[in-house]
Amino acid sequence: MAGTPDLFVVCKKCGSEVSPYITECPYCGTRLRKRAPKIDRRAGEPAPRQQRRVPRPTLTPLRSGEIPGIRGDAFGRPVATAVIVAMSLLGMLVTVYTAKVDVGLVDFSVPAWRWAAAPFLYFNSWYELAVLLAIGIFGWRLELRHGPILVIALFIACGIGGDAIAVAAGTNAIVFGAPGAALGMLAAWALPDIVRARNGIDHDGDLIGTAVIAAVVLLMPAVVPFASITATVAGGVLGLLCGLMLLRTSDTTR
Repeated sequence: MAGTPDLFVVCKKCGSEVSPYITECPYCGTRLRKRAPKIDRRAGEPAPRQQRRVPRPTLTPLRSGEIPGIRGDAFGRPVATAVIVAMSLLGMLVTVYTAKVDVGLVDFSVPAWRWAAAPFLYFNSWYELAVLLAIGIFGWRLELRHGPILVIALFIACGIGGDAIAVAAGTNAIVFGAPGAALGMLAAWALPDIVRARNGIDHDGDLIGTAVIAAVVLLMPAVVPFASITATVAGGVLGLLCGLMLLRTSDTTR
């Protein structure tokens, strides 16, 4: 075939048959040509394989029902928890310019707006940090699993309800903050994991870390005058009742 090199060439010095694609004789070292002939790829020789670009793996958005117990839609974002935390931080700034006696809960004769405002007011930064840490963590996890309505309901029932129980108990103190909401959300989240642990089922919660946060919230009334132990414990009990209802409506014991 025209343009196709011979199968071999003969060295003029030693007479050996050598490949036509080399420039020097491997036996005697005689120079056969200046450069090796080009290989005609169109004559049936395989072309060098081009490196294929491996596509980078990407994660698709989580779909609803893809992971049991985790919401994958847009309504699963912790919007309600973020609003509660933001309003509490704003309430801390408001209390700097407001007298405690004008906004706190003393008895049931106070104006109705105080019941809605008091859970967002804090006069101690460490007290607020402990409460908002628990609300932020466990409210976020509850909202991702059950939606924002449950978080709002727990804040009203455990936060405002716990403060109301403290006022009804006649502690003779001004009640501020929402420690009941913090302990209530913690209890509602932890109870299913406690049941899983007792049944030998894997769970995704850190029960030791949860116990530490619960202890910090419970110890706040011992060091902060306006933190009510009655409101804290009452909110925790209400949260446990909510956790029991969640257990009855979800498959957490299998």
